[in-house]
Amino acid sequence: MPQYAVLIFERVAPEDLPPEVMEAHGRLPERIAALGGREVAGMALQPSETATSIRGGVVTDGPFIETKEVLAGVFVIEARDLDHALALAKLTPIADGGVEVRPLLGFEVAEAS
Repeated sequence: MPQYAVLIFERVAPEDLPPEVMEAHGRLPERIAALGGREVAGMALQPSETATSIRGGVVTDGPFIETKEVLAGVFVIEARDLDHALALAKLTPIADGGVEVRPLLGFEVAEAS
């Protein structure tokens, strides 16, 4: 099945997310499976203040742009097609933000010799 990245954007700091949102994230793999998809991987990100950006070879502490929403986490799902992926992504618990769904490209990784 094709794989899709679901990027989670929040306006709320991770430590300020309501407990019910965090609990709902824990149930997400089961809910996705119930609709015929599969969560391949999922992870939350440290706060944007911990980011280090590289642009044009220049390393800068912190996020590169000011924004009201920050990338808070990402998970990878398997779905039949984009419509199915969107239906599964709608299950993502969000306090105050949204999600972005992107198809993943497959690349062959060369083994180290």
